[in-house]
Amino acid sequence: MHIAFVASECVPFSKTGGLADVVGALPRALAAAGHEVSVYIPHYRHTRISEERTVVQSITVPFDDRYRFCSILTGAGYPGVRFFFVDYPAFFDRDGLYGTASGDFPDNAERFALFGRAVLEASKVLGVPDVFHCHDWQAALVPVLLRTQYSEDPAFRDAGTVFTIHNMGYQGLFPPEILPLLMLPWDLFTIAKMEYFGNVNFLKGALVYSDMITTVSRKYSQEIQTTEFGFGLEGVLKDRAPNLAGILNGVDYDEWNPQTDKFIAAHYSAEDLSGKRECKQDLLASFGLGEADPNLPVIGVVSRFAAQKGFDLIGQIIDRLALEEVLITVLGSGDKLYEEMFLRLARRLPERVGVRVAYDNALAHKVEAGADMFLMPSRYEPSGLSQLYSLKYGTVPIVRATGGLDDTIDPWEARTKKGTGFKFQEYSGEALLRVIHQALQLYRDQESWQRLMRNGMSKDFSWRVSGREYVRVYERVRQQHAQAILV
Repeated sequence: MHIAFVASECVPFSKTGGLADVVGALPRALAAAGHEVSVYIPHYRHTRISEERTVVQSITVPFDDRYRFCSILTGAGYPGVRFFFVDYPAFFDRDGLYGTASGDFPDNAERFALFGRAVLEASKVLGVPDVFHCHDWQAALVPVLLRTQYSEDPAFRDAGTVFTIHNMGYQGLFPPEILPLLMLPWDLFTIAKMEYFGNVNFLKGALVYSDMITTVSRKYSQEIQTTEFGFGLEGVLKDRAPNLAGILNGVDYDEWNPQTDKFIAAHYSAEDLSGKRECKQDLLASFGLGEADPNLPVIGVVSRFAAQKGFDLIGQIIDRLALEEVLITVLGSGDKLYEEMFLRLARRLPERVGVRVAYDNALAHKVEAGADMFLMPSRYEPSGLSQLYSLKYGTVPIVRATGGLDDTIDPWEARTKKGTGFKFQEYSGEALLRVIHQALQLYRDQESWQRLMRNGMSKDFSWRVSGREYVRVYERVRQQHAQAILV
């Protein structure tokens, strides 16, 4: 089967979040299973392509004001995976992917409309896939176009679409006058199609027109059909529920594995945990806490600083948490409110709290390997990857029971010695503090704690497992198309 991924970012070429990790890893798992995979992403200013060459010289994309002409580049890939880059410097030769610190780029609708049309036209030359697998609102026009303006194009007669929601909070909302500029018909601007409270909603269009919809955990697929998590599109998702599946994101264990990790001070495994203590000392030194008592438990945080991630809960309890016999290492950046909150705590308790406001991949690996516990009190978390890394590194997750966090973490049971971490339900600082206290109490019983660590390290959340579930979705789409053709 030939699957074409369409996304706005992909490691190692471009990244702002977990979407890039998925688009970088899942195609390789599918290729390893014998499928042909193409990956289409924009060619940004910072994109570096090995063995770069042009494979489609010019693609014409119509806009209401004038035509745009872009090209398609390619380069070295992985066995079974080809990477294609939509090159249009006027739109993509910029410092950011989606905007600057001041906000989103004002022409994002045009940028990603051009991207979607270019993918469809390029595929006619490079190979029309059995399934276009599109990700988030930036790729949402592909299923819309295939079922509207390209519906009579014989090239796409057998092509199906799968659309993956990585985060319902980002939908691609634009004023209605964007439709004629993008050469899209006004009949899309209805409540049954792309209209959303007076705006055009790219994400809604994909939910309406895709053959199958997936999201990144079973629990999140249920949550987004509720008012609390649906961001106004819960009704659309309820209507599409028979064609909605939750598939958990996987982990690239080639990169995230304490037995082979190139960034950590010592390697270790579930059979021999001795290297973790050396990693802990290295982590403390990296955060300026080298003089701290290494016998104290270390709580690690690696995250984008945002209210979605539950940092308002940490703000509610931070003074009381500071009274505990615990060390804290925090890595991330984002909302200034939370950056300042952590920096103030570090200034107040420099001997016990280390904070680095940055994105630092190497340091993130050190936190996963060196911390004893990993904190993720998210308000909502579609899938989450950090808790899966933590399990592999024997760093016990403390999470809120939402989305992928709820799906992947089993609470510790003292009687049976089963479970992989700690989780709480109520979204409150008090509930968070209670579960942290539970973790700190168990940490004093090192025999039970090491059993808990090993429970987590034995779990398999590889892309090999998730890839098989995606293949079942692709096969279902192909069957739907085959039946439609017969009819």
